[in-house]
Amino acid sequence: MIKDVLKDAESHMKKTVEVFKHEIASLRTGKASVSLLDGVQVEYYGTKMPLNQIATISAPDATLIVVTPYDMTALQAIEKAIREADLGLNPSNDGKKIMVPVPPLTEERRKTLVKKLHEYAEQCRVAVRNIRRDARDKVKQLLKDKEISEDDEKRAEDDIQKLTDKYIDEIDDISKKKEEDIMHV
Repeated sequence: MIKDVLKDAESHMKKTVEVFKHEIASLRTGKASVSLLDGVQVEYYGTKMPLNQIATISAPDATLIVVTPYDMTALQAIEKAIREADLGLNPSNDGKKIMVPVPPLTEERRKTLVKKLHEYAEQCRVAVRNIRRDARDKVKQLLKDKEISEDDEKRAEDDIQKLTDKYIDEIDDISKKKEEDIMHV
């Protein structure tokens, strides 16, 4: 019973950290990265589609992303979608592919990105704490239903706290590393 509660809590915490990693991948670090365009949705034949489903995206060097559409009729729509994605990027096309130069970040933009990173990290920490609360509630219910002893409850609470600390530390480490990437390019 307690094992199930702990396993469930850990799996949710793990997923929360994965979502956090995915969210911050789109934060620019000044280097060209295909993940910068992860959130771009392109209007394609009346449907919004993720850019990576209608084009090949590559970063041949640290200052350029190249987008090659599978269907050349989508070229204008892709260029427009990148421009409107509010990423601070200015794409241009040569009739076959779209070049997206990645300008170096200004100090002000870096600070804005770090602030956004901290918001993501805090949301993630809150999510982990909510998972901890839910797990504790389940353990309290087991005690109330007399399925476990008070000693078992105490041990379970300690284990849940250790899990929480582990994942919050992981979030902090990831956040610190990303902040260094953003500030020291």
